[in-house]
Amino acid sequence: AKVEVLTPDFNGNKDSIEIVLSSKPDVFNHNIETVPSLYAKVRPLADYKSSLGVLAYIKKKNKDILTKSGLMLGFGEKIPEVHEVLSDLRKAECDIITIGQYLRPSKAHLPVVEYIKPEIFESFRLKALSMGFKYVSSAPLVRSSMNAEEMYNI
Repeated sequence: AKVEVLTPDFNGNKDSIEIVLSSKPDVFNHNIETVPSLYAKVRPLADYKSSLGVLAYIKKKNKDILTKSGLMLGFGEKIPEVHEVLSDLRKAECDIITIGQYLRPSKAHLPVVEYIKPEIFESFRLKALSMGFKYVSSAPLVRSSMNAEEMYNI
């Protein structure tokens, strides 16, 4: 059996990250969620650079652990911003990316700004693969945990 952990950024606390690493997960997942320009609105308690730092730290500590992140689209991000996030994730040596459509869970949550066309998701999949991601899942209904078993065969 393979073990994937999905973590917060632990406010950058390395001791907390080390505790998770001590469990020797096969995949360490921390979702970046959105582009830097929308972080204050979408993830007001989080920090884009800290999220990237978590993923980079994992690879620094153990190159054998697959790192994974997820991105939700539909908050008003622009295509070049998504490309920038993909590039930043690769610089942090992220191995796996999931890209899906944000769907508003309730009226208390942020509204959807745009529904992204499937062909745009496909263009992001191809872009991510060309950048060196080992596995990419990109489509409107993709979620972070989708097709996890396929990813273990990379």
